Amino acid sequence: MAHSCRVLVLISGNGSNLQAIIDGCDDNVQADVIGVISNKPDAYGLIRAHQNEIDTSCVIAHKGESRAEYDDRLLAVIEKYQPDLIVLAGFMRILSDHFVMRFEGKMINIHPSLLPKYTGLNTHQRAIDAQDPEHGASVHFVIPQLDAGPVILQAKVPVYHDDSADVLAERVHEQEHAIYPLVVKWFSQQRLRMIDNIAILDGKPLDSHGYAAE
Repeated sequence: MAHSCRVLVLISGNGSNLQAIIDGCDDNVQADVIGVISNKPDAYGLIRAHQNEIDTSCVIAHKGESRAEYDDRLLAVIEKYQPDLIVLAGFMRILSDHFVMRFEGKMINIHPSLLPKYTGLNTHQRAIDAQDPEHGASVHFVIPQLDAGPVILQAKVPVYHDDSADVLAERVHEQEHAIYPLVVKWFSQQRLRMIDNIAILDGKPLDSHGYAAE
């Protein structure tokens, strides 16, 4: 029997993408969510993990500690899980370069915009303010530059003239829950990897917007 991909999910909040990935792993035997780490002890995602009998850890920032010090403590906890893949699912911390390099090609993130547009925060309002006709979400490999890693898969949604940021965010979230488990599945099937800062799927380099269905 093939080795099951050990998936570790990092969260800070509600964990709806975590839930989508857990559900996706149910019918995909090649991946198992073996742990969930939160930097917030009250994150609802921890309850989701417990309900699914998944091990959890909290790594809470200490007052006055540097980013590198926090990341060293986080690293020690991650090492206990021995993950094949680290999934950032609403983990609201910027990770230090040395941490990111440690898991190069083994860490993915989902960002609520059509990268390279709108890195950082408040993406939904920024898309509305720019009067963009479409908006969406991007799953990408994590590299030291924020939200700049090679895109694996994007999902697009329309932007309507009367949208609020909250309404648009809900529309994007629905798509996130569809595409994130799919990317985890590709990785677990060893179809997806990162070489020289390029995302490779089934041996073919993906373009700057990731996989595009024909």
